[in-house]
Amino acid sequence: MHLAIGSESTEQVRAELAGKRIAIVRLSAIGDVIHVLPLVSSIRAAVPGAHVTWFIQPTPWELVQHHSGVDEFVLFERRPLLRSLERLRREMRGREFYVLLAPHTSLKAGLVTALLRSPRKIGFDRARAPELNWLFTTERIPARPRGHMQDEVLEFVDYLEIPRRLEWGIEPTDDERERYSALLPPSDRPTVALATASTLASKDWPAERFAELADRLEGELGARSILVGGRSGAELAAVATIQRLARSRPPDLGAWDLRRLTYLIDRADVLVSPDTGPLHIGVALGTPSVALIGYTNPKRVGPYRFRELMVDAFGDPGEAYEATAGYREGRMERIGVGQVVAKVREALEGLR
Repeated sequence: MHLAIGSESTEQVRAELAGKRIAIVRLSAIGDVIHVLPLVSSIRAAVPGAHVTWFIQPTPWELVQHHSGVDEFVLFERRPLLRSLERLRREMRGREFYVLLAPHTSLKAGLVTALLRSPRKIGFDRARAPELNWLFTTERIPARPRGHMQDEVLEFVDYLEIPRRLEWGIEPTDDERERYSALLPPSDRPTVALATASTLASKDWPAERFAELADRLEGELGARSILVGGRSGAELAAVATIQRLARSRPPDLGAWDLRRLTYLIDRADVLVSPDTGPLHIGVALGTPSVALIGYTNPKRVGPYRFRELMVDAFGDPGEAYEATAGYREGRMERIGVGQVVAKVREALEGLR
């Protein structure tokens, strides 16, 4: 069941997996969970009769809970770790999976993988399986150089010998569209969603520049800006600064849950975001996404689509950096407001 090519091989795999139980272990975080969705979609399309169980943490589960490719979610609480592992061991007693897919690199997820029963536990090759994760698998996908995380997860699809489907499947449901419709009344002006902060200050763009951006988007492009994101201290502080400085007074529509955030990003014409969960949600939804990247390596974790809209402050002019290049502090301040306005303009022109 790996790396054979052709329809005959695909049909053999479909027959082999039909009606079988397949486990996927990818606990967090938002961006990483989104990268697993095309794997789920590929399995469901190729083997509609398989039973797919996804082991995941509660917060990212909120985002993917409606995905049609998953038959069962098993929620794993992060803390306390030992108690959660013992609870999982009891719950999974007597259950076995035909195959387990482990597209993860954390020790925590590795311990979950170790607890589950399956004769075939498929993970990354040893070089791409840090934190001893190679110890918890029985099979490994072929070794390759580091690349974009989405491409690396898709290697599991290739290993299963089924066709790739680049489908994420997190669009708002009809019920959600009705529930949240009052948040964003229809307008003849384009709507630009601004995700203003992440969980790591080194990845964030200064709030003062977001304020200037909102004003310039209104003045130069006739666009209305909305502030979206979570309720962390950094995000609330950024929102307060933007609303204090921006003459355009962009509303804070917040995101008390990930499905509400998904609705807002889906409704927007364009998203502007640093490397954080909302960026990857936008990419998955197909909302033109202007990524502001400086601290993290875009060849590794940047937007998988809309790369032409990315503002890349990670690399120096003319630098041909590799996907293995590490974090770079102080790069986000290099991004000018004019650069972002130009990318939003390009995105809006592409919608006409």
